[in-house]
Amino acid sequence: MSRRAALRRAAVREWGPPAAAVRTALAERGARALALTLTATALTALVQLVQNQSWGYGPVRALGAVRAEDPLWSALLRTPLSLFVPALDLPVWGALAQILLVFGVAEICLGRWRTLAVAYAATLAGTLYARIGVALGPEAFLGLPASDARVVDTGPSAAVVALAVYVCHQRRARFTGALVVVAMVVEVLVKDNLAGREHLAAIAVVLAVCGVREWLGRRAPAPPRAGRRPPRSGPDDGRPHPGPDGGGQLRVSARAAAVPGPGRRR
Repeated sequence: MSRRAALRRAAVREWGPPAAAVRTALAERGARALALTLTATALTALVQLVQNQSWGYGPVRALGAVRAEDPLWSALLRTPLSLFVPALDLPVWGALAQILLVFGVAEICLGRWRTLAVAYAATLAGTLYARIGVALGPEAFLGLPASDARVVDTGPSAAVVALAVYVCHQRRARFTGALVVVAMVVEVLVKDNLAGREHLAAIAVVLAVCGVREWLGRRAPAPPRAGRRPPRSGPDDGRPHPGPDGGGQLRVSARAAAVPGPGRRR
């Protein structure tokens, strides 16, 4: 087998199941299969447009910008909208392409509500890690400098990374999932900032969820196989049971006939 053929087979094994699921969903339901993805993409583009206006920057920051220095209740209220607030210093087209691709595959492979739950959990994990890291300080392991308390948390990128890892685990695309994790680790090593740390926090939460699901799956009893006969009744259930020669029913009938009734003499 040539190297090209081997690579092709590996790619089909890695990306074939999710690609087939996407093709089937789009062929059967069309754009309705990507309702959440299209909404998230449009909302992110709208937020980017608004926050670049002189009149819109303040409201977007007040409703969707989360910082570690904010009160916890305020951060939790802003976290859902922060999912769709892209970074101002990065091109928005990259964020929109990531959302369209990763959210789209996740929505089809995981379902709409699970996709939304994983995305929110990843964003919330990054938000809480920022608060804990600043509280620990830069000297502690995984700690953050005090200046990061005023940095706005990562927007949709943490959710995108977490969803990519979750889908790879669910569809057994192990190489792609490992590649995403390694890329995020390299990002932190090359440019250590709050966004990169929050990406790793989101990945850690998703991997923990995947580990729990695997553990629960191993503990769950195996379903009965199709066509399996129910176990035979015990010997004391009041029914006749045939002996080795299959004549048990006849012997029971003979014994019943030999027992005298109320008006029968021996």
